[in-house]
Amino acid sequence: MWFLSTPDFVDYANNNSSGVQLPRISFQKLSGYHIPLPPLPEQHEIVRRVDALFALADKIEAEVAAAREKTEMMRQSILVQAFSGRLVPTEAELARQEGREYEPASVLLERIRSEKKEKTGRRGTQSTLV
Repeated sequence: MWFLSTPDFVDYANNNSSGVQLPRISFQKLSGYHIPLPPLPEQHEIVRRVDALFALADKIEAEVAAAREKTEMMRQSILVQAFSGRLVPTEAELARQEGREYEPASVLLERIRSEKKEKTGRRGTQSTLV
């Protein structure tokens, strides 16, 4: 198959083919072409090397598949840790470490609402924000 794609053979086939719409080459002309082959011991060595390379490729492919599986498991583990708050310190933990008060979001939102009410009460208009 590989030999039939070589420039030498393609040139030979083009120069010895007949027909316009469907070019073809006769068996007689085709059988007159000698396909160069290496000696049998060299063919065996080529096969041995190709088999070794295929075995190496299979091994690498298996290692890549194992690495992909491991990275997917690690990714899932990281996501679980991130969503459970175990990946980085929480805001409350950081506040304790820094010696400051921690204000949960619910308390912060309530404080913002009350401050807005105070401001709108002074101006006489009410905001639609928050």
